[in-house]
Amino acid sequence: MKDVMAWATVIIVLGMGPALLIFGMMHTFSRKPVEEKYEHVANGGLVGVFDSVWSPTAHEASQERDRQTQRTAPAPSPGDPPSRIDAGRIVIDV
Repeated sequence: MKDVMAWATVIIVLGMGPALLIFGMMHTFSRKPVEEKYEHVANGGLVGVFDSVWSPTAHEASQERDRQTQRTAPAPSPGDPPSRIDAGRIVIDV
């Protein structure tokens, strides 16, 4: 009986480390709002892997944000009226 209790104790103690590590990573990478999450971190790398596994909606939101950031405004045609200027910024109506 002592051997069974000793092995059970060893398994529980050794199993707590990885369990706490996984729980900590899940808490760190999936509990922050998307606005705060990507404020200073580039997408991809290690963070992107954890997002795609534990927080797929945040990962999809970051991909959509990247797509919209990389879109370019259409060039105006020669016959279009000039763009309007709003508070010192040129505004192109899409």
